[in-house]
Amino acid sequence: MKAVILAGGLGNRLKPFTEVIPKPLLPIGEKAILQIQIEHLKAYGFDDIILATNYKSEYIAQFFGDGSNLGVRLRISKEESALGTAGPLSLLREELTQPFLVMNGDILSSVDLGRLYRFALEQDSDLTIAIKKEIFPFRFGNISFDGDRVTRIEEKPDFITWILAGIYVMKPSILRRIPDGQAFGMDELIQGMLAAGVAVSKYELSEYWLDIGKVDDFEKAQEDYIRHFNG
Repeated sequence: MKAVILAGGLGNRLKPFTEVIPKPLLPIGEKAILQIQIEHLKAYGFDDIILATNYKSEYIAQFFGDGSNLGVRLRISKEESALGTAGPLSLLREELTQPFLVMNGDILSSVDLGRLYRFALEQDSDLTIAIKKEIFPFRFGNISFDGDRVTRIEEKPDFITWILAGIYVMKPSILRRIPDGQAFGMDELIQGMLAAGVAVSKYELSEYWLDIGKVDDFEKAQEDYIRHFNG
């Protein structure tokens, strides 16, 4: 099965680390983030993997080669200018002829990718998005009132929201919705489909998940690695 890892980001929020090393090659434990992702993909049968790159693409190419040392077929797709999170797929139209998985190159997750993929194939939609519940504690009590009379107080309620988890399963026909040669984000793709009344499916992740976007996240990933990926 085929997967695309989006590994072209600049990693500005992870400076100064990313001034030398591209974000997907930052080490978590004894492995690079991308290596952990590739091994996780392979464990679920995704052995044909494309790395969509831009920033410091040559570093990534030299690090992984053809992927044979990891037991996968690996190739690099390099965009000449930044194409966003969906735009890089426009360079791969001729290769993505079967349903494929797309993953951001800066997430760490133990999600069952096989179950997600099978679920997506059963849906009557070209796009299945993985979503994750996030709970944010609020530091203050929430007051409800009617005029000058207090009607209710809720002490430090939690805010609950569902976020895009940066993992998608797509069917090839979706590629016609992605313009050539211009920056185009996953949010634009999804919003455009919804505005046109086109079905988009969702898959709720219950497993461990972390977006490594900031220095604090990078430090947390180091702490979580042994428990979730090296136990």
